[in-house]
Amino acid sequence: MNLLPENFDLLVTSAVQQFWKSRFSSDAGSQEGSRGSAIGGKNMDGFSEIIKKVALYCGLPEEGIITTGKKKLTIPGFFRPTKMWDALVVHNGRLIAAFELKSQVGSFDNFNNRTEEFIGSAKDFWTAQREKAFELSNHVSNNLFSSIEKDSKPPFLGYLMLLEECEASTHIVRLEEEYFKVFNEFNNTSYADRYQILCSKLVMEGLHSSSCLILSNQEDGLATGEFSSPSESLNPKSLFADFAARILSDLETYEK
Repeated sequence: MNLLPENFDLLVTSAVQQFWKSRFSSDAGSQEGSRGSAIGGKNMDGFSEIIKKVALYCGLPEEGIITTGKKKLTIPGFFRPTKMWDALVVHNGRLIAAFELKSQVGSFDNFNNRTEEFIGSAKDFWTAQREKAFELSNHVSNNLFSSIEKDSKPPFLGYLMLLEECEASTHIVRLEEEYFKVFNEFNNTSYADRYQILCSKLVMEGLHSSSCLILSNQEDGLATGEFSSPSESLNPKSLFADFAARILSDLETYEK
């Protein structure tokens, strides 16, 4: 069995194209043009659909694949009461996976703010996990799972970032080094390079189970869904193959 559906590549290009169509759709005009669709949270719906299709392909029941509904997408945090994720996968009361789906078009100098957001959300998630927030013993319907073995593996935390590929995101950004030198890998880097470093380091440091960075320019993305990724390890296929492998592992572990 392949880990991913045979039409996976088509699903990704369709999701990229849907992103650009949603961002610049005419019905976003009531909320300051393209910003309206971003506020409505519809831009990344194509990637939510990929999460659902991959999970279904791996054999999970549809009712446990959650991509809509504020209440259903909300789980406990540690430094804050709750956090709403973009997708959750829950099976037999266990949290199997959580996903954050982000995009950035323009305003690339917000990179540091995005970095703090990514690190903070991941730290909050894993600290809540450490404190057993996602254990069956803490489930609001704990009585439904009284006969199930209570120990669980840590969930899968996936991040996907779609970054506009343009002159502003790919040109070299000047560094400020008044007192101390920055790490060498940040020398002569663009914002796209910095997102690549960020995503790779977050996985390396155990803050993400797997990450994906998608680069797409408006014209080609809107026309055909064209995109690229800076490395194989940050390609959508890598992220979703890791996700699929975790699902299959959990099904094998918990269904026996």
